[in-house]
Amino acid sequence: MALDERKLKILQAIITDYIATAEPVGSRTIAKKYDLGISSATIRNEMSDLEEMGFIIQPHASSGRIPSDLGYRLYVDKILRRQKLCDEDKKIVNTMINRNVNQIQYLMDETARLISKMTNYTAIFSEPVVKNTKINKIRLMSLNDTDLMIIMAAEGNVIRNKIVSVNYMPNEYTLYELSTVINDLMHGEIIENINQDTVDKLFSELNGYDEIASLLMSFIDELSKSSGMGKLHFSGTNNMLAFPEFSDVEKAKSLFKTLEKTDSLTNLLSDNKGGDLQIYIGNETGIEEMKDCSIVTTTYEFGDNITGTIGILGPTRMDYSQVVSVLSSMVENIEGVLNDLEDKKKDDS
Repeated sequence: MALDERKLKILQAIITDYIATAEPVGSRTIAKKYDLGISSATIRNEMSDLEEMGFIIQPHASSGRIPSDLGYRLYVDKILRRQKLCDEDKKIVNTMINRNVNQIQYLMDETARLISKMTNYTAIFSEPVVKNTKINKIRLMSLNDTDLMIIMAAEGNVIRNKIVSVNYMPNEYTLYELSTVINDLMHGEIIENINQDTVDKLFSELNGYDEIASLLMSFIDELSKSSGMGKLHFSGTNNMLAFPEFSDVEKAKSLFKTLEKTDSLTNLLSDNKGGDLQIYIGNETGIEEMKDCSIVTTTYEFGDNITGTIGILGPTRMDYSQVVSVLSSMVENIEGVLNDLEDKKKDDS
């Protein structure tokens, strides 16, 4: 059964008020706060119909109503209007992008921080996945007597690093010399296409340092097999504690444990392959511990080879209009700046 305009306006009023107050909404509240031109008795009757249809629920016998997942879904699909970023927010976004534009992974980290700050929700982003990408530079750096950091700069300003344990740590000068040898051999190589001939040459050139050569090739192999979704990062997870939905300590712990595991969340975010915004509401996530949460996600693409996912996690009563606006505007601005830079590089070469 389709909803007429009056029922849609009442549902919108309930959702708007519940997002703002986290309190069940009654017919008198709607009559007083929203100019719908109808009496509270008429609103009450319409609310009964909405409840029968499953768009709102009554959490307690004497309380008002709150939206159901179905109600939020109808709101998102049929009623939602995207807000525009104010000039001040646009300026903040552009400043952040231009300050961090030369390092994509750090840029996405800063983007997540800004999104979390602007929305007061939790921002999620995956490390950029780079396909068919050339190695620009590899560096070996000792952290202590046993821990060695391998740093790889790939095409597209993407940095990857890994800390590995070694039985013997060369001195700094030797690590510099080894890095030079590695770069002479592997600069310009496409990660996915490194063959056995290159591997054999690496072990030959690093004669006496087989352990480091093995660890480096293991790292490169990991990168070549990583596809679809990079490692997830979060910003503002503690923001969830500010919402009454997670005032229960055990409930909050359960949510945070789910975020730490990331497997279920990674599978969910991997479903977004088309670049459009995806909104998962409550039970739509398929994750029991997140039944009181909603997630809005989109993919980002830079050039031909770099992709990733960024999203916002909040309670089901999140301000969807604000979230959609901030997320889409952020990605559009970042993609625009980075793709313009890529085009400029091509023109200059």
